Amino acid sequence: MATKMGFIRGSLNNKGEMMRILHTMLRVGDLQRSIDFYTGVLGMKLIRTQDYPDGEFTLAFVGYGNEYQNTVLELTYNYGKTSYDMGAAYGHMAIEVDDAYQACELVKAKGGKVIREAGPMKHGTIIIAFIEDPDGYKIEFIQKGSIEYPEHV
Repeated sequence: MATKMGFIRGSLNNKGEMMRILHTMLRVGDLQRSIDFYTGVLGMKLIRTQDYPDGEFTLAFVGYGNEYQNTVLELTYNYGKTSYDMGAAYGHMAIEVDDAYQACELVKAKGGKVIREAGPMKHGTIIIAFIEDPDGYKIEFIQKGSIEYPEHV
């Protein structure tokens, strides 16, 4: 499995100021279960945690590198909340992997849930797979080399 998540190192906005994507936040029903999934199944590192007792929530940041240079995930646990409705707006996050077929096998071996086995897209040649985290969030694996990214935007 690749050891990186897609990220933007920095781009200029229309005012010439540097901008980059810092993190994506997911609300989770069991913080330790989610940390275990993202670190144990997907190989991310726990970067930091912060508890906010007055606000009744705890944050945990996980990712494949530090927050200074990488986009990470913010896992938010609100005290006493054990589940959330997914809604229709959220789609998925994507992680590049060296081999989508092998990545699915590793996820299954570690107790994770594969919801779409690796293979070509229905209407294309990009090799993808989908897994699901313990809270039901969809994660797409995209096999490295099966998609071309524009070098300049």
